[in-house]
Amino acid sequence: MTYQITGLSPDIATAFENATDAELSSLRAAKMIATSKPGFPCRISLEDAEVGEEVLLFHHMSHDVDSPYRNGYAIFVRTGLSAAAHYTDAVPPVFKGRNLAMRAFGEDAMLKTAVLALPGEADEVIRRLFELEAVAYIDVHNAAHGCFAARVKRFES
Repeated sequence: MTYQITGLSPDIATAFENATDAELSSLRAAKMIATSKPGFPCRISLEDAEVGEEVLLFHHMSHDVDSPYRNGYAIFVRTGLSAAAHYTDAVPPVFKGRNLAMRAFGEDAMLKTAVLALPGEADEVIRRLFELEAVAYIDVHNAAHGCFAARVKRFES
């Protein structure tokens, strides 16, 4: 079973990057400075921001579907990135050292099952979930804060 994890498009940050604090406030967003690493996981690079690096915090609809499982929450992204990260059969740095909630969905955007992966278990849990034919993709969330981390898809090379 091959899987792929891709960060969000850098375009997601465009509306926020050059906004003033007042404009950000009206967009329910904020610019922040990372004060710890880990602690400010970027959903584009799938790496934690460096201490002192500027990040944007805003609401993101991670599961924008026509089902009861539609979901969104606040996420961090680093500014100035030109490409999304791609990982094939490997977990990104933002998964390491974190408890992760893995929500497995079918093509119908309905939840099929969910599993908690402890640090170091992400790859194993992803592979186990994809053994279930009904699972089309997995949305991974940071278990403690509940925020979206990344989507995992089956991958055929």
